[in-house]
Amino acid sequence: MKRNVLVFGAISGVISVLWFLIAMTFLDFGTHMSLGMILGYTSMIIANVFLVVGVKNYRDKYNGGVITFGKAFKVGILIALLASTVYVVTWLIYYYTSGSNFMEVYAECMNKELVASGASAAEIAKQTTEMKEFMVMYRNPFFNAAVTYMEILPMGILFALITAIVMRRKVPKVVELS
Repeated sequence: MKRNVLVFGAISGVISVLWFLIAMTFLDFGTHMSLGMILGYTSMIIANVFLVVGVKNYRDKYNGGVITFGKAFKVGILIALLASTVYVVTWLIYYYTSGSNFMEVYAECMNKELVASGASAAEIAKQTTEMKEFMVMYRNPFFNAAVTYMEILPMGILFALITAIVMRRKVPKVVELS
């Protein structure tokens, strides 16, 4: 199981990281924040396909075509955790070594969206204050890591749960020869 989790978790993590690195290099988040988020979540869905493939591979190649819900969920969640950790570590390295102004750009984009929605001056001021407080907390690497895990891990947990439901099999699939 370890090898299977390592292989498919690494593939899933690398897909998420590649998207992230390409996006941070070529996409101007100041003007394309929504597009970046859409593409980011799309890449997470693509990356989580390898969670599904990993559980199926474990069931069919290492477990004789049989797997319980619990075992399938365990394999899936371990793949999701490894992939998420690869993503989080890459983000932390990027954020703390690149001189990124990501949070300032993000705060500015959120403010522009609030203004465009017709929010009152009081709402805008409240949002600005909350964002400044969040930016201070985000400087802490543990808080930063927790927030970053919350970007990617819930989708992995959902994929693990659905995969465990779909992939469970109590008896091996019988192949009829004609």
